[in-house]
Amino acid sequence: VQLQASGGGLVQPGGSLRLSCAASGFNLDYYATGWFRQAPGKEREGVACIRRGDGRTSYTESAKGRFTISRDNAKNTVYLQMNSLKLEDTAVYYCATSARGCTTNLSEYDVWGQGTLVTVSS
Repeated sequence: VQLQASGGGLVQPGGSLRLSCAASGFNLDYYATGWFRQAPGKEREGVACIRRGDGRTSYTESAKGRFTISRDNAKNTVYLQMNSLKLEDTAVYYCATSARGCTTNLSEYDVWGQGTLVTVSS
């Protein structure tokens, strides 16, 4: 049972990146999958989540209108499309799954990916 996050990198303000979260050993469609981020010196925070089954999505205020979370069941992968990136989006981004739905309680996410670094800089 494993999640592999990828797609981070260096991007200029206003640019875009797409992060991927590939699952192995289990079916992502059976779990809620969230994207989280942790900036240096700050606590880990939620960014977006996609529910199991119907795929309903939710976003934090900082992500609304700029980020889109989606799931490709055939590839067993969840994506985070990030547009109009800002300096304050710089962080390590993690994906994680929860059997309890899209919750804001990080302790209810059971499987975590290793993180991928996103750096927004001019």
